[in-house]
Amino acid sequence: MAPKNKGKGKDSGDSKDAGDGKSKLKPATSINVRHILCEKHSKKEEALEKIRNGTKFDEVAREMSEDKARQGGSLGWKVRGSLMLDFEKVAYELEPSTTGAPKIGEVKTSEGYHIIMVEGRK
Repeated sequence: MAPKNKGKGKDSGDSKDAGDGKSKLKPATSINVRHILCEKHSKKEEALEKIRNGTKFDEVAREMSEDKARQGGSLGWKVRGSLMLDFEKVAYELEPSTTGAPKIGEVKTSEGYHIIMVEGRK
């Protein structure tokens, strides 16, 4: 009998997980996105550490983001093509999640280092 689960041996948290998530997401034309922008890599790492330790994404954004801080990092609903290309590529591959248990992506753009989460897709 042929195995149906080809990736059975790869369940150890490989970096290929993002690719797998992309295939099960339906294509979206807009996303409800939040981000934390940090000019320095060290500050981005500090923000990531806070999120990993259980601090809500929007609280970390208010405290540490250098953009949209008062809105908890919310950029609102953004249609495809309205964001920086590198940022958009990462954001559209993320599964929707909540600020309390965010599924995050990271990207460096000309503006700095971004930590991204998506709250909704349509």
